[in-house]
Amino acid sequence: MSDFVLNSLPNLVIASYSSSRLGQYALNYGNRFMLIMDPVLRAVGLAEKITSSLSDRNVDYFVFDSLSETADAKTVNSALELARSSHVQGIICFGGGKAFSVARCTASLFFEADGVYEFLDGKKIEKKPLPLICLNSTCRDPFIFTDFVPVVDSRSNQTKLIKVQPELCKALLFDPILSVTFTENQKDTMTLESICLALEGFLSQKSSFFTEMTAEKSMEQLKNVINKDEVLSSVPAEEFLVQGGVLASLCAGSSGIGVASLLALTINSRYKVGHALVSAILLPYIIEEYAKFKLEQTASIGRILFPSEKNSSSETAVKVFAESIREFLAKKNLPTRLKELSVTIEQLSLAVEDAARLDFMNGLPKSMTAEELFEIVKNAW
Repeated sequence: MSDFVLNSLPNLVIASYSSSRLGQYALNYGNRFMLIMDPVLRAVGLAEKITSSLSDRNVDYFVFDSLSETADAKTVNSALELARSSHVQGIICFGGGKAFSVARCTASLFFEADGVYEFLDGKKIEKKPLPLICLNSTCRDPFIFTDFVPVVDSRSNQTKLIKVQPELCKALLFDPILSVTFTENQKDTMTLESICLALEGFLSQKSSFFTEMTAEKSMEQLKNVINKDEVLSSVPAEEFLVQGGVLASLCAGSSGIGVASLLALTINSRYKVGHALVSAILLPYIIEEYAKFKLEQTASIGRILFPSEKNSSSETAVKVFAESIREFLAKKNLPTRLKELSVTIEQLSLAVEDAARLDFMNGLPKSMTAEELFEIVKNAW
């Protein structure tokens, strides 16, 4: 088991209606902000609620919502130039992974002389960041508790990592109320992606007692979402989903992501396919793959979500785990094969090569080559 070192976390708030206090947190760090927001949030009626939290407290802000399908370098440079020319005192982010990546890069690079491409090519950040306040509209993100930001290099469509300052994010808010706007399919894929993150963090070569604790607690919460029709509880399923997703993100952030999350990242970067859906499709295949070398650990996670018969073997528990995920995908009418996402096996081979170049390969549950990654992709295609 790896050494456990907990770097300081941002002011982390998981609470219903925490979004209504966004302006209160912002005023602790200034009065002129750029609000980086996913444009889809206007369509579902959430934008006005968030901006009124700022206006009611006389926070001076303007909105940047020119986000593309991924957090690409071109978008980061546009946000960075606008923030610099407007002399903002901080960045507020409202959205999911791509909005958060753009916001983190903008805040990190604000005082640097260069644009994002120099840092994608290996230059190190030396200046202090602008304060960043983030209201996450989703419940899980494998990078949110790390010092790394995945950015799509617009020159090649390859994912690259920028290492940002550890003190970057000052407040990180999760509001379960926001989750009620998601479709059932979105909630289902987010649930499966959260399970995937927790499993991968639990099995990582960098795992510690903290990751084991957060993974197990995450699974307990997500079990209530998977079985929400059978759970007798006054707590809405959205609260279990947010709590389970945040714990899964903490688990992955303190150890490392695995095969499914890594491939979901690079497939999303190249072909704009939702990473949650890719993770969900790959999940049963990586369960079976991980069980080949970490049988007992994989079975122990599976038993939390899908209890098998008393005194059943670990092999049985793993089989129940993988097949239950496949049954869940089928029941929810979600794709079960990568080829259903309109990507060819030749295209996926490029995404595999991208994944093999990233440092996260060093933290996988076991050392793997690009060829071994491609075998998993072929099985899932």
